Amino acid sequence: MTKIKFGTDGWRAIIAKEYTCDNVARVSIAVGDWLNENKKNPAVVIGHDCRFGGELFAETAAKVLASKGVIVKLAKGFVSTPMVSLGVVNEKANLGVVITASHNPPSYNGYKLKGDFGGPLLPADITAVENKIPDTNSVDYNSISMEDLVSEGKVIYVDLEDMYCKHAEASFDLDAINNSDMNFAYDAMFGAGMNAVKRLLPNATLLHCDDNPGFLGTAPEPIHRNLQEFSDLIRDNNLDCGLATDGDADRIGLYDSEGNFVDSHHIILLLIHYMVKYKGMTGKVVTAFSCSVKVEQMCKHYGLEQETVQIGFKHISGKMITEDVLLGGEESGGIATTGHIPERDGIWMGLILFEFMAKSGKSLEDLIAEVYAIVGPFAFERIDLHIDNDTKLSIIEDCKEGKFTQFGKYKVEKVETTDGFKFFFDADTWLMIRPSGTEPVLRTYAEAATQEKVFDILADCKATIL
Repeated sequence: MTKIKFGTDGWRAIIAKEYTCDNVARVSIAVGDWLNENKKNPAVVIGHDCRFGGELFAETAAKVLASKGVIVKLAKGFVSTPMVSLGVVNEKANLGVVITASHNPPSYNGYKLKGDFGGPLLPADITAVENKIPDTNSVDYNSISMEDLVSEGKVIYVDLEDMYCKHAEASFDLDAINNSDMNFAYDAMFGAGMNAVKRLLPNATLLHCDDNPGFLGTAPEPIHRNLQEFSDLIRDNNLDCGLATDGDADRIGLYDSEGNFVDSHHIILLLIHYMVKYKGMTGKVVTAFSCSVKVEQMCKHYGLEQETVQIGFKHISGKMITEDVLLGGEESGGIATTGHIPERDGIWMGLILFEFMAKSGKSLEDLIAEVYAIVGPFAFERIDLHIDNDTKLSIIEDCKEGKFTQFGKYKVEKVETTDGFKFFFDADTWLMIRPSGTEPVLRTYAEAATQEKVFDILADCKATIL
């Protein structure tokens, strides 16, 4: 019996090993039981991304949930995670299920749960579902006909992509973007954003926007080492800006006209700058513990409240549904803004930035310079150390006991422990150590005024702890 656990963003496992139809059915039984206990006449929206077996696993979930008396709104074809989240809100459903492993390698698939507010299901509810997962599957889903479920009105097909695109068309000045003199590019990484972007940005230069469930063997995570071809494309073809999204299109990657990667910290600052200075918007900013200290400085500049929360977008989403939040963001590229849903959405963030460039007539480099004029230049990097679990646990214990007062030449002035250990060397320079909860990996992060100093800090960190 496979013990099924939800991590920071759903359950993920290797296809055909632990990720099987039977195990998808087990999770779906728990979801159905939880819905029936907590909701009257429950309805759920289900969608899948471009990964192998997506349709099969989505239909398995649909069959099981329908057998539990849950009305299923099932997306036709692949969809992004934000499309499902938006669909839950628009269809007035109680829950969303996304069959996706997001940015994981192609051998994985997964199962995400979305609340009726259009964002990650809250941690307490996820735990409640998890506790209901049976040891074995008791539903004979092979004997259930999809055609019968549809004809009986138990499964209803919905066009989530069309719903999403119409929402975007109503929310952005797409004419300004598409008719500007600027040349935009998009790398779908063979993921679920490809069709929506083709529709919304018909003039964009496209890369990896065709069907490839194996992602050419590369994990569809929008970080620079996975996007070298995209970087070269932008630089070699005089393109102004490039947007990349991950497998389920909820995370963003960004490039300037020189093919330089623009990290999520810079994106968050650009978004705040645009929404406050150019659009006159206001509200609270909520960011994860691993985000740049420059966010707090930008918020002070504009008189915005800022709050730091634990890593995992569910902690941000919980704030967005109860408070007036302008932006919520995390270091890994998941960002949400007011006026949409409390959900990470890579395409939506890209459209905001393209609109910013088109309407201001300024390059991305010029807009980053405006940000630097407020908070100063900075650089950030994360390096994952692949070490055995005993070593990982020993280092974390040393962190807890306060044994690290210096990393090479860098003397620790203060430590913050919201989620991991953040060692400050001065107000703008820090190192963070945080263990992975799912694998023998220790994550190390650093921020400083220059890239050279960031790498120097990370090298001194590695030499100190190993």
